[in-house]
Amino acid sequence: MNGADGVVRAGEGEAPGEEAGEVQLRIRGMHCASCVRTVEKALGAAKGVGEASVSLVEEVARVRLVRGAGDSAALVGAVEEAGYGAELLAGTEAVLDASRERDEEQATERAELMRRFRVGVACGLPVVLIGHWEMIPGLPSLADGVRAAGGWLSGLLTLPILLYTGRGFFTGAWTAARRRSANMDTLVALGTGAAWLYSTVAIAAPHLFPGGSARPFYEAVAVVITLVVLGQAIEARARGRTARALRSLFDLSPETADRVTADGVETVPVSEIAPGDMLLVRPGARVPLDGQVRDGESEVDESMITGESAPVAKSVGDEVVGGTVNGMGALTVETTRVGAETVLARIIQLVQRAQGTKPPIQRTVDVIAGYFVPAVLLVSLVTFSVWALAGPEPRINFAVVTAVAVLVIACPCALGLATPISVMIAIGKAAAHGVLIRDGEALQRARRVDTVVLDKTGTLTVGKPAVAFAGVAGGVSESEMLEAAASVEEASEHPAARAIVRYAGERGVRWPKARHFVAHPGRGASASVAGRRVLVGSPSFAREAGVELGTVDGDLGRAAEEGATPVVVVMDGVAAGVFGVADVLRAEARGAVGRLRGGGVEVMMLTGDEEAAARRVAGEVGIDRVSARVSPDEKARVVRGLRDEGRVVAMVGDGINDAPALATADVGIAMGSGTDVALQTGDVALLGDSLRGVETLLDLSRAAHRNIVQNLVGAFAYNVVGIPLAAGVLYPSLGLLLSPMFAGAAMAFSSVTVVANANRLRGYEPG
Repeated sequence: MNGADGVVRAGEGEAPGEEAGEVQLRIRGMHCASCVRTVEKALGAAKGVGEASVSLVEEVARVRLVRGAGDSAALVGAVEEAGYGAELLAGTEAVLDASRERDEEQATERAELMRRFRVGVACGLPVVLIGHWEMIPGLPSLADGVRAAGGWLSGLLTLPILLYTGRGFFTGAWTAARRRSANMDTLVALGTGAAWLYSTVAIAAPHLFPGGSARPFYEAVAVVITLVVLGQAIEARARGRTARALRSLFDLSPETADRVTADGVETVPVSEIAPGDMLLVRPGARVPLDGQVRDGESEVDESMITGESAPVAKSVGDEVVGGTVNGMGALTVETTRVGAETVLARIIQLVQRAQGTKPPIQRTVDVIAGYFVPAVLLVSLVTFSVWALAGPEPRINFAVVTAVAVLVIACPCALGLATPISVMIAIGKAAAHGVLIRDGEALQRARRVDTVVLDKTGTLTVGKPAVAFAGVAGGVSESEMLEAAASVEEASEHPAARAIVRYAGERGVRWPKARHFVAHPGRGASASVAGRRVLVGSPSFAREAGVELGTVDGDLGRAAEEGATPVVVVMDGVAAGVFGVADVLRAEARGAVGRLRGGGVEVMMLTGDEEAAARRVAGEVGIDRVSARVSPDEKARVVRGLRDEGRVVAMVGDGINDAPALATADVGIAMGSGTDVALQTGDVALLGDSLRGVETLLDLSRAAHRNIVQNLVGAFAYNVVGIPLAAGVLYPSLGLLLSPMFAGAAMAFSSVTVVANANRLRGYEPG
C-alpha cells in the first residue's frame, strides 16, 4: 500500500498494467446475493479495476486497482450509479471506524425493522381476521354487504403495511428497475404489489371476474410483508453477532495511555503517542502500543493475541504487544510501533481481508445468484400463464395466487449468505485462538490436508538451547562443577553459555564472581574462579589446552548420540564434566503430533540440522519420516514431490529459511508469536508458539466446510422444493396449493435458518 492513508490510488506514475494495491469501500443498501453481484459488476466495469470482491456480511467492497489506470474515487460513482451507497475507506482507522459505525447502523436498522414489524402486526391482524372470518369456528356468517365493507377496510389497513412496513421493498425494487436489474426487493415488491392490486380490482370491479372468483386476499399481502420484515430483523441481529471475534480485537486497544515525561506521568489519547515515547503500564492495565520494556519486571497475559493462556514473563529488553494485559508488576515501555504498524492493527487488517475473501465455492454460488432473480421472474410468469390458460376455475384467481407465491417464496438471501457468513465466523474464531488465516481459499484447502511437514528448530523445538544433561567427572561434585561453569559462563553472551547459567540457577547453585575472564571466540571461555583455573568450551578447545578427555568419553558419546552440543568443563587442567546442550522440545509437541497422526494425518520432519539431532527430536515426538541436513531449496522440492504424489500438504516453519517450502505447500503455516515474519509469510500465521494452532486450523477448517455445505444444501433444497410447490405442481395430484402467506413465512425464515446454522461455529472450541 502507498500513501499515508493506506490506500493505493491508480495513476501516480506507475507502469500501466501492474497492480497498484487495494481500495476498500463501505457499501450501503445491499440485501441479498443479487445485490452483491450487481455491485461487483459495477465495480468490475470501472476503469482500472483488476478485481472486485464484495462482502454482504461486512458490507465492504475490496477492489484491486491497476497501476496507471483508473481513479479510486470514481469507484464511489460506479456504485452509486448501480443504486447503492458507497464510501471510500482510507486507512486502518477509517476501516475500524466504519466497522463501529456499521454496528451502530445495524442496531438502528434492527430497531426500525422492529417498529415496522409492530405496525405490520397492528394493521395486519384485523386484515387476517376479516379474510379468514368464516374459517373461525363459532362465528356467524357475514352478509354480502358486511363482507364487501370488510374487504374495503382490509384494503385501507393494508396501505400502511405497503407504504411503511414494506416501504424498503418497493424503493429497492424501483431503484433496481431503473438500473435494469432485479433483486430480492423486486420479488417481494412484485408479489405483494400484484396481490394488493388484484385484490383492489376484485373489490372495486367484481364484474370483471367470472362469477364467484372475485375474492381479495389482502391478508396474504399483510402477512408476507410483516413476516419478511421480521425475518430481516432476526437476520440482521444474527449477522451482527458474526463479527464479535473481530470486534473483540478492536476492543483490545486502549483509548488512552500513561506517558512518562520529565514532569511526571500524563494520561493522553493513544493517537498522540509517537515512537520513542516512554509509557507507564500499571499492574492489571492493557499495554497501549507495541514496545520494548525499559524498566520493571512482570508477567503479561498475551492470550487475546496468541490464544495461549499461560502468562509470559517480561523484563528489560523484552518486546510487548499492544492490547495484551500486564500482570502484577509495573513496566516502563518504550513505544516502537503506533497506529497501523502495530501488531494488533495488522492482525485486524489481515482478519478483515480474510473475512472478505471468497473461496472458490462462493464464486460459483455468486454466479448462480446473478441469474436467480431473473429466473424466478420467468418461472412466475410461466406459472401465471399456465394457470390462466389451463387451470381450473376460477383460473385468474389460481393464476395470481400461484404467481405471487412463486415470487414470494424464492430467497436469494439464503444463497448469498450460505458461504460468506460461515467463512467470516470461522476466520474470526480462528483469530481469537491465535490462528490468522489469510483468505477463504486457505480455509477451504486446510480441510483436505493429509500430510503435515514440520521444521525442527523453532517449530518442534523452542529455538533456544538448554542443557539436556550434565555429567560429572574428575572427582568433583556436581555443585562444584556447576559453580565453576556458571562463574565463567556468566560473563559470556553465547547462547550455550546462557543455557548453562540458567541450568545452574534453576538448581539453586550460587557461584562466586570470576576473575581474569577471557573469551575465545568459536571455542569457549576461561577465567579464574576461587583460585582455580577454569576452562569451559568445546572438546577441541580442551584438547588444545592439553587436557585428557578419557574420563568424559562416555558423556561425549552420549552427546553425539542425542544430537546435543558437548560443552566440556576443565578445572585446573582436569576434565570435570560435560554439558549436553540442545534445543528444547516444545512442551505440547509430542501431544500435537500424536493427535495429528491419530486423526489420519501423516507427519514428517524436514530440517537443516544434523542427522543425530533430528533423529533425537523425531524420536521424542513420535515422527518416523525424517529428512535432515536439507537446504531451503531442497525443502521446497520435497514438498513439491509430496504434492506430485497426490498429497495435500501443510508446511509448518518459522517463516524465514522455510519460506520456499511454505510457498510451495498447499497450506503454508508460519510460526512465531505475532512477529513481522509470521504476519507476512505463508497462508496461515500462528501467533503463539504452540503447535496446537495447527490442530485448530485443520479442525476449524473441516467444521467450517461442513457448515457451508449444510447451508448451501439447505438453501438450494429450499428453493428447489419451494418454488415448484408454490407454482402448484402438486395441485393436480394431491390438491395441494401453497398460500402466499405460508410462502412469505418460509422465505422470511430461510435466510434466518442459514445465519443461525452458521452462528453455531461461534461455539467452536479447540479440542
